[in-house]
Amino acid sequence: MATVLTDHRKEKIATIETLDARLRWLSSWIVHNANHLREKRDGLKVGGHQASCASMTAIMAALYFHALRPQDKVSVKPHAGPVLQAIHYLLGNQTLEQLQQFRALGGAQSYPSRTKDKIPVDFSTGSVGLGVAITAFSSLVQDYLVAHGSLDEADAGRMISLMGDAELDEGNIYECLIEAYKHDIRNCWWVVDYNRQSLDSTTADRMFRRFDDIFETCGWRVVTLKNGKLQRAAFSRPGGKSLEDWIENCPNADFAVLTYKGGAAWRERLIADIGGKPHVAKLLDSFDDDGLAALMTNLGGHCIESLMDAFDSADDDRPTLFIAYTVKGYGLPLAGHKDNHSGMMNPAQIEQLRVSMGVEVGQEWEPFAGLGGNIAARLKDFVGQSVLAHKPQEPDAPVIAVPERLPVPSGDVQSTQAAFGNVLLDLAKSSETLADRIVTTAPDVTQTTNLGGFVNQRGLFRRSDVADIFRDAKVPSAQKWAAHAAGQHIELGIAENNFFLLLTSLGLAAPHFGTRLIPVGTVYDPFIARGLDALNYGCYSDARFLLVGTPSGLTLGPEGGAHQSINTPLIGMGQPGLAYFEPAYADEVALFMRWAFEHMQKPDGSSVYLRLSTRQVPQVQRAGTEWEADALKGGYWLRQPAPGAEAAIVFTGAIAPEVLTAFDQLADDIPGLGVLNVTSPDVLHRDWSASKAARWTDKPTQMCHAEDLLSVLAPDAGLVTVIDGSPGALSWLGGVSGMRVSPLGTDRFGQTGDLIDLYGTYRLDAVAIMDAMAELFLKR
Repeated sequence: MATVLTDHRKEKIATIETLDARLRWLSSWIVHNANHLREKRDGLKVGGHQASCASMTAIMAALYFHALRPQDKVSVKPHAGPVLQAIHYLLGNQTLEQLQQFRALGGAQSYPSRTKDKIPVDFSTGSVGLGVAITAFSSLVQDYLVAHGSLDEADAGRMISLMGDAELDEGNIYECLIEAYKHDIRNCWWVVDYNRQSLDSTTADRMFRRFDDIFETCGWRVVTLKNGKLQRAAFSRPGGKSLEDWIENCPNADFAVLTYKGGAAWRERLIADIGGKPHVAKLLDSFDDDGLAALMTNLGGHCIESLMDAFDSADDDRPTLFIAYTVKGYGLPLAGHKDNHSGMMNPAQIEQLRVSMGVEVGQEWEPFAGLGGNIAARLKDFVGQSVLAHKPQEPDAPVIAVPERLPVPSGDVQSTQAAFGNVLLDLAKSSETLADRIVTTAPDVTQTTNLGGFVNQRGLFRRSDVADIFRDAKVPSAQKWAAHAAGQHIELGIAENNFFLLLTSLGLAAPHFGTRLIPVGTVYDPFIARGLDALNYGCYSDARFLLVGTPSGLTLGPEGGAHQSINTPLIGMGQPGLAYFEPAYADEVALFMRWAFEHMQKPDGSSVYLRLSTRQVPQVQRAGTEWEADALKGGYWLRQPAPGAEAAIVFTGAIAPEVLTAFDQLADDIPGLGVLNVTSPDVLHRDWSASKAARWTDKPTQMCHAEDLLSVLAPDAGLVTVIDGSPGALSWLGGVSGMRVSPLGTDRFGQTGDLIDLYGTYRLDAVAIMDAMAELFLKR
């Protein structure tokens, strides 16, 4: 792996070593300023991770200023966020004001954020592990675009993750690793900051050699950088083999505590353990205490030369894991201390670091302070000539045309899930550009969520053709899923984290690769919760996708309570960056899908979630399309109430038949009774909340849609709300105009049974609706 050191390479190594020290100082000072110098009005710790930054500065310096290419994209470990900010500060992409407001309102973010940081950020990170796995799925998306002719092979970049070793405890990394192996991903680097310390403890020693096995089994190249050039030179001297063996077998906790205690402690321990072996004492005597401490902490992850050689060695498209041994808090007074993860330097310690860096008082924020005029000028020129300084901005992908209307599936009785599948099938058969940009995926539920028709038409995506053995053997099957490079369905195993991360990667294809895709993913509605962290990550990253949760509610009753979704309406309402709709009828499905395909592409748009059902529902006859505008705003009157009516039934989704049966029974007894179909508790609620919030701004206040809908009723009218889900999704409507509410829904785990039994047991049937209405009138 060693490279011949020409004068040019020597100069480059020295320059990047200077940058390494500069990044260590700036990242430490950013955190120190936020915690010790900036006014604390609330008295709370601001936080930051100086030690986690210090263990990464050499890795990031070597990557960003040597190995990175314009087309490469990097996910930076959350706790190294200040290092990324410092890099862009040196490049002139970040302002002093932003750094001084680190972790304050409007300032540089705690962790790299695509949506909130002012600097370029390829991947948001924060929830550990997700920023790692996302790079593998972005690599898969890149392969998809290359196969479909939207991206030249020569322009394919590396998807790189800089990760903390504690992130290797996250299960989603191994779920991702298995899926990546199945899809034979390429051009993916994961660089582990292997400092062997986490928030609570040091890493278990027995994991030293296991990561190699795991990744190599999955087809990855593993490059281990354990020793820096100083250590390697010492190992070649008499007595050096004994020192090498000692370092190789030193327990993690011992290494950390000796690092913190320094050179004298290193010498005492080494003399005690191996001082009697040939030539060791003489080897140790050739270093003073400071020199011995520097030797013992000269690990591969802090050696710029070793890092450059390692990155240069991976010059093909094979996925590669770099295990870079480091010291947590390297170069800082708290290096190696077991409490240094969330700890930070006190004023005396930062002063000690400032002096060691040659930074004058008052020059702490100067990008190249303490280096001398000539060195500073050369370093500034080097940074300005780097690839990163000339990396192009993210492309602005053209908008994909969406048809004015999508055909409504025919049928007097339909489920919303089947309608969804038929709308997609019609698109798949069409020549619409939209159809060519749709990419579907599902976590092993493609058939049972009605994606099969689309896949039959458009095929599975594989970089290399895969024969359909059953078809070739003439075994009849409804699945005619040819796998080839032109396929538009990406098959996944049953891991919802992978599912949401792939949707995120597909939903970022426009800014990442300049080609807009329309991702559509289906999942069993109860299991949205399995991947909720990844769903939140995707929305926070402003990825755009259509999520279809189905079957929902009690419709999976025969499979038991664990398969019945209760709180997903509340997830849809509470998740930022996600617009939730729950259609009752097929024409609503077509309407919302068309709206979603357009909304996902708008600058102020978002992802969309459709909560569907397998329940067959009699369709309603429409006199026109006037209802559509209200439906898109969150609700419309399915049965228009009379002016001043004293009551209404409010419902969402597949519970419609019970609602209409109850309406027919109550209509004669309650003159003017209305039925309000809330197509989106989310959109309706956000509109109401925004109208209330407008009171405290200079924006003009307007009547929200919920107020407008309910204004036709008497001021003291009663509402019976019904949803096959948490009743809280609709019960809030009573607060819009101060009306009485009797909410029906499910808020406990269901039993096994058919829908009739379960609706009766959980008080969702027509009888329950009539009883709830009677209760409202009794309490008047």
